[in-house]
Amino acid sequence: MTTRAVPPPPQDTLAEGLGVAAEWWPTLLEIAIFAALIYVALRFLWSTRGSVLIRGLGLLLAVLVVGFVLLIQTFELKRLLYVVEQLAPSVVLGLVIVFQPEIRRAIVQLGDSSIFRRFFRRDTKIVPRLLRAIARLSKERIGALIAIERDATLAELAEGGITIDAELNSYLIESIFFPKSALHDGGVIVRNDRIVAASCLFPLSQSPDLDKRLGTRHRAALGLAEETDAFVVVVSEETGRISAASGGALRCGLTLEELEEQLDAALGRKQPA
Repeated sequence: MTTRAVPPPPQDTLAEGLGVAAEWWPTLLEIAIFAALIYVALRFLWSTRGSVLIRGLGLLLAVLVVGFVLLIQTFELKRLLYVVEQLAPSVVLGLVIVFQPEIRRAIVQLGDSSIFRRFFRRDTKIVPRLLRAIARLSKERIGALIAIERDATLAELAEGGITIDAELNSYLIESIFFPKSALHDGGVIVRNDRIVAASCLFPLSQSPDLDKRLGTRHRAALGLAEETDAFVVVVSEETGRISAASGGALRCGLTLEELEEQLDAALGRKQPA
């Protein structure tokens, strides 16, 4: 007479499943935390142009650490492991001291980046006030270069200009770009309804496809749009034509209505002009 195995009661199976889940839960939580930290760090570094040094240094250190770990584990180099463990704290402290200005700038940019700024958004008046200034500048053929900061911070470029930190006002923009003004050369940076700085130098585009007849302002607008996600508006001093650069592209000969549509799309909201 053959006997058949009796399966364990469902309660035991459930208890075993809960035990396995309890064992794996801390590991999954740690993986999720590390993944979130890596994502935040990478998004911050790749969305800002002022962290090139820290980005390169971080990549170099990551390669060295991974190489040492693989080398030590493969050949069981215990003495080398001991030396690395003893020197690692001193190396980290030395890097913090040497790169203190860059680290400070990166922390400032992180606090001002979209990761935190998106939680404090408010209604903006950029579009109507900017359109009034652009209309008068275009009519009078006064050259202008205005960069509107979006997700990628322009803090480093603002530091190289003249700090304004004033509420965005169409008359103030016209005064800045008035030909005899001391601040009319360079560009203006706008952030959150405020003029952050004027007379800022933007990186010039080296694109061979750019029309040779376009001047320095247009090259600066396209250069900034190639390196960041800023929305840059240009008014030609010779013709009064309005141009806009974003996403690495420059669009020339815009009307005020077309500029308004692009501003609305860039800022992610519909506003009255």
